[in-house]
Amino acid sequence: MSSTDYYENNTTLAQYLEFHFGETWHGEGNFPKELADAAMAVLDGRPTRRALDIGCACGRTTLELARQFDHVDGVDFSHRFIDKCREVIRLGEARYARPEEGELVSYHARSLAALGLQPYTNKVAFHQGDACDLAPDLAGYDLVVAGNLIDRLYKPAKFLDDIYHRINDLGLLVIASPYTWLEDYTPRSEWLGGFEKDGEQYTTLDGLQDALAGRFQLMAEPRSLPFVIRETRNKFQHSFSELTVWEKLPAA
Repeated sequence: MSSTDYYENNTTLAQYLEFHFGETWHGEGNFPKELADAAMAVLDGRPTRRALDIGCACGRTTLELARQFDHVDGVDFSHRFIDKCREVIRLGEARYARPEEGELVSYHARSLAALGLQPYTNKVAFHQGDACDLAPDLAGYDLVVAGNLIDRLYKPAKFLDDIYHRINDLGLLVIASPYTWLEDYTPRSEWLGGFEKDGEQYTTLDGLQDALAGRFQLMAEPRSLPFVIRETRNKFQHSFSELTVWEKLPAA
């Protein structure tokens, strides 16, 4: 299965719907919600007109951001994810068949009203798009959130170059990633870090700092945000995403 097919797969879609709207597992919180909460916690009086959730998957972070923002765009490369986001808004709930064991599934419906999100559905819009080649009108943002995205892009440095022009001066770029670089998604020559450079370890944080230097400043020490993706009743992915917050510097 190719990397693109993976995200268009019914089983993957159900796993991500559970990740966004379902139960929490092994003592960890709901990552899409906690990512939005972390982003909003550092706004510090900045404008809350427009936000972008890039790599929005099933849309929970997009909806959570709409608690504070006047308008939030959610963008994902997967047509299936975006179609499901729009269906969730239309129905007011997320419906899916959760994998349990082998061919066995259980059926679930998660209400937006029960999550306190129903009042914000008219403030969001979902778009299929390529993070490395976004539509021109996706610009003018006070906040951009890229959750578990940067290590799944074919040209992450190009994304960082481009997103600079889509954020308002003093706006924020929030990046969260487990930095699991794989050549299935990103050519080795495009990795931002996770290798040796000039005989020294060169981390993705090093790569982000170099790529964003002169255009963004790191607002605080990176911190770890845990997440759990339930694959089946007996199999879970337990991971940690490094969260960094960057403020766009005004042009000289």
